[in-house]
Amino acid sequence: MNFGRVNTNFCLESQGISGLSRIYYNCLEPDLVSFSIIRKEAELGAGGALLVSTGEFTGRSPRDKFIVSSQEIENEIWWENNQEMSKNYFNTLYKDMLSHMKGKEYFVQDLAVGADARLSANIRVVTELAWHSLFIRHLLRRPLLETLHEYIPEYTVINCPSFKAIPERHGCSKNTVIAINFPEKIILIAGTEYAGENKKAIFTLMNFILPKKDVLPMHCSANHSKDESKDTAIFFGLSGTGKTT
Repeated sequence: MNFGRVNTNFCLESQGISGLSRIYYNCLEPDLVSFSIIRKEAELGAGGALLVSTGEFTGRSPRDKFIVSSQEIENEIWWENNQEMSKNYFNTLYKDMLSHMKGKEYFVQDLAVGADARLSANIRVVTELAWHSLFIRHLLRRPLLETLHEYIPEYTVINCPSFKAIPERHGCSKNTVIAINFPEKIILIAGTEYAGENKKAIFTLMNFILPKKDVLPMHCSANHSKDESKDTAIFFGLSGTGKTT
């Protein structure tokens, strides 16, 4: 059963993702907060903040991140600094994840990454957890509601924390895996509830595609003076170090 606003010509079934019990498309923030509480994923704290536990992982798992190798990109990846996954392993992982998802509820956000329309990309994020959907909805840019009926994603992220990868079957290191397939435009995340994997996977995507457009991607914030035509300062730093503040 499908709920919410979506391009009916490009729903999950159109992407070969079928058999889910319910799919909630593009829920707004109040609904996602309610779902998170009802499903016991989170609770409200003082002042109404949504409190969650990310379980075993309180940060990213960089050693569990893999890039799918293919002829199209073999000369475009710094392999000494990125782990390789074969197409066969990725296809098996994808098939097994879709099978695991059957009969369960999922949340979909149809969003865009990049403020400049000339450089942005449409990203569909499919999440098992309602609060992950809330997280990514805040992070990426939201299309106007009236345009969702014609939205077509260019890339798709599927995040399924309850799926545990099998290293010998899926070509990874342990039960947790982040697999990025650039040619197929699919990112798979499994075995971790840490929501930052969604963000970092999309950052990685932009780091790959923007240089092809003669744009240097930077993990920073840009802060300008009151007179926007004058001074601008760029602050670099890891996540949570205060760049925006």
